[in-house]
Amino acid sequence: MTLAEMIANARRALATAIATRTQAQDALMALRSDPNLTEEAVAERAAARDAADAEVTRRQQELEGLEAEQRREEEIAALAARSTETGARPPAYDRVARVGAEERTYRPDLDRRGARFQNDVVAAFMGDYAARDRLARHMQEEQVERAEQLQGQQQRAVGTGQFTGLVIPQYLTDMYAPLARTARPFADACRPHILPAQGMTVEISRITTGSSADNQAAENDAASETNMDDTVLSVPVRTAAGQQTVSRQATERGAGVEDVVLGDLFRAYASRLDSTMINVASVGLTNAATAVTYTDASPTTAELYPRVIEALSGVEGALLDQASGDNLAVMHSRRWYWMQNAMGTSYPLITQPGVVAQTLGANYAETYGRGVRGILPNGTPVIVDNNIAVNLGAGTNEDEIYTVDRQECHLWEDPDAPVYIRAEQAKAANLGILLVVYGFYAFTFQRQPHARKIAGTGLVTPTFTGA
Repeated sequence: MTLAEMIANARRALATAIATRTQAQDALMALRSDPNLTEEAVAERAAARDAADAEVTRRQQELEGLEAEQRREEEIAALAARSTETGARPPAYDRVARVGAEERTYRPDLDRRGARFQNDVVAAFMGDYAARDRLARHMQEEQVERAEQLQGQQQRAVGTGQFTGLVIPQYLTDMYAPLARTARPFADACRPHILPAQGMTVEISRITTGSSADNQAAENDAASETNMDDTVLSVPVRTAAGQQTVSRQATERGAGVEDVVLGDLFRAYASRLDSTMINVASVGLTNAATAVTYTDASPTTAELYPRVIEALSGVEGALLDQASGDNLAVMHSRRWYWMQNAMGTSYPLITQPGVVAQTLGANYAETYGRGVRGILPNGTPVIVDNNIAVNLGAGTNEDEIYTVDRQECHLWEDPDAPVYIRAEQAKAANLGILLVVYGFYAFTFQRQPHARKIAGTGLVTPTFTGA
């Protein structure tokens, strides 16, 4: 494994450690909001957070050590390139007296195809100071030995079009355009848990028959008694995975190809996890939620809002004393912007940053996937997620709005997920490298069934009329 590959692995390990630490901190904050918390539980969560902190520090130190080693290797390489055979650094081109001819930096007789020159151009672009020095010396040599030709070219005002073979295109590899993904806005808003280390199901006991209490009809009569009973809720552990076979030529002769491929696989993994939580059969949010129908041939935001309140009422009615009040409204971006488009008496019904006047809600102007996008009039935060289907209903043009209690939207993930496998042997005969990304997770909205969804013809493809 090369030093560059070790650094790339160290960076990914640091990113994983940071994500684990964030999950531990979120879990600690969620626990502190629990009115029934105990000091032992808080101490346990705090210890997990501190352990994650220590892992971040260890990974950071490991990365810094590798980067320092890389910088030293680059310095040694630069010194070696500048040294003469005796180990002394040669004087600058214009600071030495010459008799006869001095060897050129790039000799056509030794490098007919100009590979050294092209390699130095690429290396200089990537920050190799030794390559920059060699190119600078080459320019000085050209100015001295081909002064007349260069002067003639300057007088004729020749442009780069006359030197298409010498003007090398520069590829801004750090500015590559990744494929746009739906990511995981809703999953990031759910209550996080660490997935148990073993097993392919998560079992939760749900009390379905509770105790009873009643007024005593007469003194010494028996107190009311009902036997409690529970039902086991089995939550399957799912596996999301993706792979890509990359040629060895691409990884060894390309710039950052492997990192680009892995980045796309990681983002594809995140989108699949979130989409599954919302849309999968039977237990996905759209199938677990109880419907609140909104039928309207000419829907408006003002008419939709009472349905949102009805849905939130259903959430609390289902949870009763288990309701945390930490509610969310989850909708597609087209629905959120349609609500912002609505006007009432010449004022927007959703206020914009810095504008507070006769409004129905507030937009926080957050970027997609960065958390709460705004709030509704009753203070319910809005999560925008484009994994919500927009082909629902009889006309296959409807979306849905979900209302949930965040504390009852449970997501278990492996602290190291997603992880990746880099296998060279499997495709060795084809000079291919197999990259696989996978992760285990589990989720449920049915520990305390409560979710509501607003659905119907009132949520067809929106028209932006201002009504």
